[in-house]
Amino acid sequence: MTKVRRVPLGTLVADAGPIRVPREGRKSETLMGRILAIGDIHGCLTALQTLDQSLVFGRDDVVIALGDYVNRGPDSKGAIDYLIELKTRTKLIALRGNHEVMLLSGRTAHDDYFESWLEVGGRETMASYQAESLDQIPDRHWQFIETTLLWYETDTHFFVHGNVGRDLPLPEQTEDILCWDKFLGRRQPPHCSGKTMVCGHTAQHSGKPFDVGHAVCIDTWVYGKGWLTCLEVASGHYWQANQAGDLRDDQLSRA
Repeated sequence: MTKVRRVPLGTLVADAGPIRVPREGRKSETLMGRILAIGDIHGCLTALQTLDQSLVFGRDDVVIALGDYVNRGPDSKGAIDYLIELKTRTKLIALRGNHEVMLLSGRTAHDDYFESWLEVGGRETMASYQAESLDQIPDRHWQFIETTLLWYETDTHFFVHGNVGRDLPLPEQTEDILCWDKFLGRRQPPHCSGKTMVCGHTAQHSGKPFDVGHAVCIDTWVYGKGWLTCLEVASGHYWQANQAGDLRDDQLSRA
């Protein structure tokens, strides 16, 4: 049964310009601790802090953030600052989401693109930086975003922001598929690798992860009225936090 408790806290225009290509992906080395996947953060720093303070992400853990760190929520700057700091004390794997793709495109795009980007969450991002132009975003934040990965895999699972083509190995997937394609719910086909996919991107307005066995979507709409989900991959147990600092936990159940 889900338990809730309070934790005290201490596609846009096509001609947007060139997109910086990240390292394609990464296969895990030997893992000793927990493998924890975090859904779309969207500037919701309080929810991210709540998960960290409860689960205590440590040096032996692999924390896989599935992308969309910016836009829509109130504190994109704070979320990226927190992830940069988190990388100093745990094995953080930061994937690229479509909102990072849009942000990177905005650096070289024309004014019309920038105005369109503001309407899909960019306005909140700019406010969090107290900035009027993208040039005012700190270099260390651009470096973090530019070095995000398109995918990550272990012996049993792989992790992407959006989705995959069912018959293509991960290195052959395109950025459009990995960052933009939607999770198909019960119609989601198994991947040719036989591994379980963990993804975000497709907001589950129910506030619950959508698990079909061979794939699970953990974008649970934290920037709306939902929760930020952290899934322990081995056990299927997950924890969720919201922007009020509430925490709850439950076990995956097949849809």
